[in-house]
Amino acid sequence: MSTETLNGAAELRAFLRGLPGVDEVGAAERAARLATRSIKTSAKAEAIDLAISMVDLTTLEGADTAGKVRALCAKAAHPDPADASVPRVAAVCVYPDMVDVAVRALDGTGIGVASVATAFPSGRAPLAAKLADTRAAVEAGAAEIDMVIDRGAFLSGDLGKVFDEIAAVKDACGAAHLKVILETGELATLDNVRRASWLAMRAGADFIKTSTGKVAPAATLPVTLVMLEAVRDHRAATGRQVGVKPAGGIRTTKDAIKYLVLVNETAGPDWLSPDWFRLGASSVLNDLLMQRRKLATGAYPGPDYFTLD
Repeated sequence: MSTETLNGAAELRAFLRGLPGVDEVGAAERAARLATRSIKTSAKAEAIDLAISMVDLTTLEGADTAGKVRALCAKAAHPDPADASVPRVAAVCVYPDMVDVAVRALDGTGIGVASVATAFPSGRAPLAAKLADTRAAVEAGAAEIDMVIDRGAFLSGDLGKVFDEIAAVKDACGAAHLKVILETGELATLDNVRRASWLAMRAGADFIKTSTGKVAPAATLPVTLVMLEAVRDHRAATGRQVGVKPAGGIRTTKDAIKYLVLVNETAGPDWLSPDWFRLGASSVLNDLLMQRRKLATGAYPGPDYFTLD
C-alpha cells in the first residue's frame, strides 16, 4: 500500500496545487551556473568511479535477445575487463520477458535487475494488465520496477487515478523497489514536474525518474534540479528519503559530472550514492571508461576498445 493515505482526490489536488510555483528562468539559471563548476583531477577520478557505480545499464529494444542481455550483464559486472578496479554498475534494466535471463547472468555479482513494466513506455493499459506485468517481473527476480505514469490522466487533472495506480503498483512490487517515470518531456512545465514528483512520492515511489528515453526532451538539468528539490523537501517534511534518476540524453563524462554537482548542491551529499541517485544512460558508460583510462595512462583507448551497446 502507499506510504501515506490522502482523503480523496480533492485533498490530493489541493495539496499539489498548494505547492509553490517554480521560477523556470531561475531554475534554468541555477542549473546552468552549477554546470560550470570545475572539477580538479583527483576529484574527477572519484566522480568518474561514482558515476559508473550509478549507471543503470539498459537495453529496451524490440530486437533484444537473450544473447544481447547476457553480454550487457557481463559488461555490467566488469565494465573494463582489463581493469578489475573499475566499479560495477548499479543495475541492469530490461523488459519483463528478459528478467530471468538477466537474473541468471548476474547471479553472485550483487548487481540488481530492474525491469520496466506498466505498459512501458506509453503507460496506456488497464490497471489489471499493469499489475500483472509488474508481478510477472518481480516473480522472475526483478529487484526494481520502473513504472511509467499515465500522463494523459495527469494532464487532464485525474490525479487520483495516477495516485491510485502508483500505490497499486507499489503494492504489487512487494520487496522490489519502485521507480516512477514521470516522462517530464510531456509534462510541459516545471510546475507540473514538481507536482508529479510529489504525487509519486506520496503514492509510495522509492525513486522518481525523469524519462523513458523514448520521448524528447528526456533528462535536463533544470528538470532534475526541480526533482532534487522535491526529494529534499519531501524528506524534510516526512523523514522518508526518495531517490532520483535522470534518464536519456546523458552521453558524456562531462554531462554525468554536471549531474553529480547538481545532486550535491541541491539535495546534498546523502544522495551521492547508487542507493539514492542513478543515471539512466547506457551510452555514457563508454565515455566514462575512456576518460578513466585517460586519467590513468595519459592516452585515450581506441573508439572500439570498449563494447558498443
